[in-house]
Amino acid sequence: MQLHASLRRLAAAVLLLVLGLAAPAGAQTIETRAREAIVIDMTSGTVLLEHNADDRMPTASMSKLMTMYMVFEALESGRLSLDDELPVSERAWQMEGSRMFVEVGDQVRVEDLVRGVIVQSGNDASVVLAEALGGTEAEFARQMTERARELGLENTNFMNATGLPHDDHYSTPRDLALLAERIIEDFPDYYAYYAETEFTWNDITQGNRNPLLYRDIGADGLKTGHTEEAGYGMVGSAERGGRRIIIVVGGLESAQARADESARLIEWAFREFDTFSLFEAGEAIAHADVWQGEPATVPMVVAEDLVVTLSRASWDEVSLRTVTEEPLATPVVEGQEIGMLVISAPGMPDNRVPLLAGTASDTAGFVSRVTSGLGHLARSVIE
Repeated sequence: MQLHASLRRLAAAVLLLVLGLAAPAGAQTIETRAREAIVIDMTSGTVLLEHNADDRMPTASMSKLMTMYMVFEALESGRLSLDDELPVSERAWQMEGSRMFVEVGDQVRVEDLVRGVIVQSGNDASVVLAEALGGTEAEFARQMTERARELGLENTNFMNATGLPHDDHYSTPRDLALLAERIIEDFPDYYAYYAETEFTWNDITQGNRNPLLYRDIGADGLKTGHTEEAGYGMVGSAERGGRRIIIVVGGLESAQARADESARLIEWAFREFDTFSLFEAGEAIAHADVWQGEPATVPMVVAEDLVVTLSRASWDEVSLRTVTEEPLATPVVEGQEIGMLVISAPGMPDNRVPLLAGTASDTAGFVSRVTSGLGHLARSVIE
């Protein structure tokens, strides 16, 4: 693996760092005007900023991300197709707020409804899709919540498909960021709809409400939201040079503040941080002793290529350490979790990565056990 020079230095220093040597602390921070916010480098999963990230917040039209996740799953499974035509009920036609302007009794193609939700934020289009998949919007909302739990959205509850105000309809910045990541990862073909800047239906052209799409910052999604209680919020994403940043902001005072703050956080994330490959899957990071084992040590490896996002300003202040209970008891099975790699950087939460046994180790023969035991005893006396 070809590494940046500083990465070579870091990798070479691992054996010293695991002995507990730490770098001096510094800080890299930014404040946000948002009431709630989170910024994540999706490439590595690193949280770059969090502010009330686990507070429950009204999600307004950002709820439609989950509506579309359910629709995309139905398309992937074959339950729906983009060319299917769905009926517009009177209830859907009567929806308030942002609308696609479908007419009661119309039969509308699913692909048009998808654009009606994503580009135009149509509450009417959302209800048409919800009724088609759930029978009723209430049942569809129950299914949305159930599926959200399965995806790991632990602090989210849906009462409708639109995000219109309801006391029991809420999510958190962290959950919404996870949902955005799942949409991008699970449905790369359908994700392209989020980058469309306008859509025309019923001779009415509406522009995408996502202000980031009109700025040259690499943005290609996802969804804005606004109600009086929620304030102005958005879930946004931008990609540059293979790095993808996800931001969620809520509680801002105006559409302009939402646009400016979202763009500022994305620019900050790309400017102040970079993503590095540290270790390849299966590469030995350190070795752990095995009590009376054969062999007497096993390599500690990561299951997948390890990519981290670090502040450029604090690169020289990064520390690595392994955490494990040595000596390990036999038998040690290849692939067994035997410790953690802790990556610490100033101003950022620790990144903890499971370490696995790269090889197996079984109980040694009698002579080897005696030799191993004497070795451990000698080391304990010296220490």
